Amino acid sequence: MLNDPLANTLSKIKNAENLGRSACLIKPISTVIKNVLKIMQLNHYIGEYKEIEDGRGNYIKINLLGKINKCGSIKPRYSVKQDEFEKFEKRYLLAKDFGILIVSTPSGIMTHAEAKQKKTGGRLLAYCY
Repeated sequence: MLNDPLANTLSKIKNAENLGRSACLIKPISTVIKNVLKIMQLNHYIGEYKEIEDGRGNYIKINLLGKINKCGSIKPRYSVKQDEFEKFEKRYLLAKDFGILIVSTPSGIMTHAEAKQKKTGGRLLAYCY
């Protein structure tokens, strides 16, 4: 039984990157996982990905670029105000402007930089650098 599918997805991606693989299969999938993968793709951490229908819940095939040093889920899902991002950047990222925090906001799932720009808070989901 999977308790946190997002954490399992990110650990599968990190392990495949560490092994030097060029692709990785993710199952189960959800809308949150798809949105997190989309953000990682827009920030050039992973390559193309596509959903493959197999009649048993579908899965996602991700092309890996070898650019991820570390990624993971943030638990508990901390609530963050618009002026508190720096505290969590220090905790989860190596340096300023190095890596991304993925945040679930009322405007949708986005990076912490976009959330700062839009002056909105939310809940932390994941980090990647």
